[in-house]
Amino acid sequence: MPSQLPILIYLIAVIGFAAVSLILPHVVAPKRPTRTKDMPYESGMDPVGDARKPFDIKFYLIAILFLVFDIELLFVYPWAVSLLAPDGVPESFRPIVFGVLVVLLVTLALAYAVAYRKGVFDWRRK
Repeated sequence: MPSQLPILIYLIAVIGFAAVSLILPHVVAPKRPTRTKDMPYESGMDPVGDARKPFDIKFYLIAILFLVFDIELLFVYPWAVSLLAPDGVPESFRPIVFGVLVVLLVTLALAYAVAYRKGVFDWRRK
């Protein structure tokens, strides 16, 4: 237990600081609600119209494509780092791992080509 005492003290200090930081503004801060303060905030501009307008489907398609290519990076980066590291991928498995990565990149390139041909990236087309 003596070796864990500093960790316990640190944990209590962190939880105490978080609690004080969350509770103190509610106790000390002045409460003067006004009509302007209660308005919704939209990037410094006055709200105009209804906030429940549907987004264009192209927004969702671009978001999904961004996620696909972002997740692709999660697979490519560790492969690139570990491929040539001495304690990374063993020498005998490197061609197999490289082949799997090429299949992944070709699949993503095909998905990109299909999205391009469908006009996902053309914002001006109706």
